Amino acid sequence: MTAPRFISRLRRFGRDTRGGVLVEFGVVITLFCVLFWVALDFGRFAYTRVLAQKATDLAARTAVVRAAACAGLPATNVRGPIGGVIPPRFGTSCSADTDVCATVDAVSCVGDANNATAQEIWTRIAPMLPPDASIDNLQFTYSFDQNLGFLGGPYTPMVTVEIDLPDFQFISPVAPLMRDADDPTTGATVGRGLFSVSLPAEDLSSGEAG
Repeated sequence: MTAPRFISRLRRFGRDTRGGVLVEFGVVITLFCVLFWVALDFGRFAYTRVLAQKATDLAARTAVVRAAACAGLPATNVRGPIGGVIPPRFGTSCSADTDVCATVDAVSCVGDANNATAQEIWTRIAPMLPPDASIDNLQFTYSFDQNLGFLGGPYTPMVTVEIDLPDFQFISPVAPLMRDADDPTTGATVGRGLFSVSLPAEDLSSGEAG
């Protein structure tokens, strides 16, 4: 084949637009699939976070009307270190003075299937959480609050329930964009976050009205 003839064919090939639509379709469908999976990932991520917050709310509302999920809490408010003054009468509000009721150290524990309260809460919220979550992802904290309760009455702390879920697994290429700047090894996973709700306990009873 002579050089002029080769150049002529090359020019015709450059002007030939047959198959161009197929190439354009391939580019567009690829971009569409990527965007679809990214949108799906973000939808799943947001959905699990919303449900986790709802589950935390439910767990806290149940915990404040049930027996403590942690061991070591007092049953009643006892007198604080008054000293040198007339002791307050039983029935006096703990908020009446700084030492009316004895301060109690905060008590924390993780969810335990052997504890009736923790197990009841987990049974209620498990359907709202991802399949890889477990009762161990629950944490309970009971903190003394001077504004709650009265001397000689049931110990009514501030109850905090936290749910720390396993990392979210992305299925789209968006994962690298979600990496923590301080931890570039995150890979295709991103933390769902720590969900926390605090409510004042009623009487930490074991009744059925929770």
